[in-house]
Amino acid sequence: MKKKVECPAVTTCSVDYAFKRIGGKYKGRILWYLHEHTILRYGELGRTLPDITTKMLTQTLRELETDNLINRKVYHEVPPKVEYSLTEVGKELIPFISYLKEWGDKQIEKESLKKSIK
Repeated sequence: MKKKVECPAVTTCSVDYAFKRIGGKYKGRILWYLHEHTILRYGELGRTLPDITTKMLTQTLRELETDNLINRKVYHEVPPKVEYSLTEVGKELIPFISYLKEWGDKQIEKESLKKSIK
């Protein structure tokens, strides 16, 4: 009989740890867009993600910054200017996000083929 392995309440499960950092509706997309554009300002990120609210964008960026996945650089000028970029830790995630993107592209293609056959 196999012993069932469970993740304890403490974040020691690697998969749980990873998904807490990049899971959710917007984090992966923000990391990918920062990879594609190197540096984006707050307004540019907002336009890139038209389905995100201002509150959710701010919260998500703070979480990514707290997790050391993105850098936030503030320029003290009027109007205020803030730029976001990937940290080295954030850059380490790009090959995995790229793989997920490729997988998603294949699945979307399969779905559209099924619909066109019907």
